Amino acid sequence: MIKVFADLQALSHAAARLFAEEAARAIETKGRFIVLLAGGETPRRTYEALARDPLRDAVSWERVHFFWGDERHVPADDPASNARMARQALLDHVPVPAAQIHTIPYRSSPRESAVAYEEILRAFFSGGPSRFDLVFLGLGENGHTASLFPGTIAVEERERWVTEVFLPGELMQRITLTLPVINRAGLVVFLVSGTSKSRILRETLEDVSPLHCIPARLVRPADGKLRWLVDRDAARLLQQRA
Repeated sequence: MIKVFADLQALSHAAARLFAEEAARAIETKGRFIVLLAGGETPRRTYEALARDPLRDAVSWERVHFFWGDERHVPADDPASNARMARQALLDHVPVPAAQIHTIPYRSSPRESAVAYEEILRAFFSGGPSRFDLVFLGLGENGHTASLFPGTIAVEERERWVTEVFLPGELMQRITLTLPVINRAGLVVFLVSGTSKSRILRETLEDVSPLHCIPARLVRPADGKLRWLVDRDAARLLQQRA
């Protein structure tokens, strides 16, 4: 399902309300809400909206568990850290227990960080389904999502839950969750904003490029739902059906 909003502000508030609604549903059903966060500027606005009233008081934060879809291999206090951004925008402003903030560990190598995070995930989900209630994702101009980039072996990974990603020419390497884990989610929501994303959004949604050229097209929840929340600038090249 695709929803088009007037601008980034409207998109962000809609995504924040969706978070609150899904949190209430999951907590009522099973007592906790498990969410996977995205990095980048578009999700930041959503997190900021959740940190303010009225939504701040609408969520039972003591029942929420936070995880991350990807991270740069940098210390937690580095300006490039996705976890640092989420803390500044949201987590430092709501009463979520520290033990329920499951960041990607910073180890001596991206490989060690990936192995450590997979151990955290497998321990958390042991004895039950490895299923996030809500996954937020972004869309890069080259079609990547999380840190699943075109042409990298991470896109093809089917056994590991978390893997390292090495990009030629990039100083900071990355750690990402893999498609099998993402595609087990109950609800996956892409947040896409800006004219710079209009071409790749059209190619992703209208099947005008080979499937494996755009990793975001491989996000297909097996037993869940997929939604696209986009602003008018990003949607400007879509057909009227959107």
